[in-house]
Amino acid sequence: MASIFTKIIQGEIPCHKIAENDSCIAFLDISPLQKGHTLIIPKREVDYIFDLEDSELAELMSFAKQVSKGIKSSFDCNRVGVTVIGLEVPHAHIHLIPIIKESDMSFAQSKMQPSNDELAEIAEKIKSKL
Repeated sequence: MASIFTKIIQGEIPCHKIAENDSCIAFLDISPLQKGHTLIIPKREVDYIFDLEDSELAELMSFAKQVSKGIKSSFDCNRVGVTVIGLEVPHAHIHLIPIIKESDMSFAQSKMQPSNDELAEIAEKIKSKL
């Protein structure tokens, strides 16, 4: 069964896309920890990130690096934190989160619930910096 991320890739479910290439896609998390919280996923459906081929993992990380530059340019942050948890959706993914302090990346904190318009504005802001 296709994951929700596969459905996003196939255009069956809308997203606030930041960037895309032949093998990866970046889009905003709809329940972010911080403004600009972005997910980076491979287009090939693989549950566990370390089950990706070495070349796919390298491409995913390189793509994440490019997107992180747009995020960092768009928000007042010390850096863009990176985490891979992978339990919430059975499709490999990387979280990129603009942070000022480590606790800004805590998944134990309440998540934001931005409106669709707010997400669209954030996505455009990041895309303009890529």
